[in-house]
Amino acid sequence: MITPDWIPHRRASDGELVGWVRPAGDGWVAVSLFGTDLTEPVDWLSAEEVLEEQGLSWMAGAWLLRRDGRDIRVRLVEFSPDRIESGAVRPGRVVVKTDDFGAIDVPYELIDLPWPPPPELRPLRLDGVGVSPWG
Repeated sequence: MITPDWIPHRRASDGELVGWVRPAGDGWVAVSLFGTDLTEPVDWLSAEEVLEEQGLSWMAGAWLLRRDGRDIRVRLVEFSPDRIESGAVRPGRVVVKTDDFGAIDVPYELIDLPWPPPPELRPLRLDGVGVSPWG
């Protein structure tokens, strides 16, 4: 869950949120848009560099979702982390769709997941195997 001490980090070029920097002792930790730590405690500039390097390109790739005992190939469609509004937490969500492989005439299904997403959602590696980015 995002806490008030997490500091949003936005790309300088367009102001798009790419993650957060959160305090950790005397250092700072870069946190992904999925709420996972990307670094151990580091200095502020190093945390920002990791977030800038990662950017949002990871969202464009294919993902695997374990569902009903099998992996299905999906794409990220919508992503909204938890938000704090007027002191209350507004839950986020992740929406994926079954991969249509770019065809306009292939039916697809939209699947609503919680934020942060469950470990059943993981990026598709080049070898076709999914690996969980959250451990």
